[in-house]
Amino acid sequence: MNVEGTILVGSDFEPVAGRVVVEDGEITAIEETDTGSDSIVLPAFVNAHTHIGDSIAKEAGGGLSLDELVAPPDGLKHRLLRSTDRKTKVDAMSRTLQLMESTGTASFLEFREGGVDGVEMLREALVRREIEPVILGRETEAAMEAGDGFGASGARDGDFDQLRNATRRAGKLFGIHAGERDASDIHPALDLDPDFLVHLVHAKPLHLERIEDSGTPAIVCPRSNLVTNVGVPPVRELTERTTVALGTDNVMTNSPSMFREMEFAAKLTDLPASTILRMATLNGAKIAGLNCGVIEEGRDAKLLVLDGDSDNLSYAKDIVRAVVRRAGHADIKRVHL
Repeated sequence: MNVEGTILVGSDFEPVAGRVVVEDGEITAIEETDTGSDSIVLPAFVNAHTHIGDSIAKEAGGGLSLDELVAPPDGLKHRLLRSTDRKTKVDAMSRTLQLMESTGTASFLEFREGGVDGVEMLREALVRREIEPVILGRETEAAMEAGDGFGASGARDGDFDQLRNATRRAGKLFGIHAGERDASDIHPALDLDPDFLVHLVHAKPLHLERIEDSGTPAIVCPRSNLVTNVGVPPVRELTERTTVALGTDNVMTNSPSMFREMEFAAKLTDLPASTILRMATLNGAKIAGLNCGVIEEGRDAKLLVLDGDSDNLSYAKDIVRAVVRRAGHADIKRVHL
């Protein structure tokens, strides 16, 4: 299979006219040539932090605080999940997965509530889907073993030492929320030597120094933080110190669209477009240990093809900036997962 157009090549997303040669799902060559195609070819997205179980309750709880919305065990989200039947929960997640695929997401890192049963429900929802999950179970060691790792709610919510050790022994990912409500749980989270931290809205210089020294990656979800009124993370400062990826967080409060997340993050921070696109693709793949997120030989051919001659993208002078700040679902020609 060949995919032709202006290809955003490598980790800097250099625009190159040509074709991507794909064999058995792998990029085997990038050929520079004038193909006459108006397409823009970029790596498909990696959504680095999701909670898709609450797809049953989109836009519920407007005006509630973060704790009232999602704090375990009795936040609105958890009460609604307990009162909803299994079939409905699986169907709602399946619909969200279909939306994520159609908007160019190749993989996602899911903090999966509900123990082992929650992991199994997500696997049911993934039947006939091409999107690749990284499922981080919650609540129990068994949920971690059933998934790809453990996603901790936050150091303030309990002692995670045993679960951290079990996850390490299993050779799986351990991620934890930190600094979402305030800064008090950032150091305790770092003490667990996690594979990544999520949110870091309230990270201060001392935290940033420790993150840099430890090399701990960060996942930020600025739209979600704004909705829950906790503030916005110091994204620019984090990118200067560690690997930073973008996530869309709860489907309850945000569409799982990486286009929307990129545009918001770009306009919030004014970081270079290539930095934001890397946060939406390669960096999430690095954190999850995936072989995608960049167009290079030997990488998985998970690609997103946009119409560079759409009414939205035509006459763009800076293609990468246009992709990050204005592209959307309507500009998609094809998604190769």
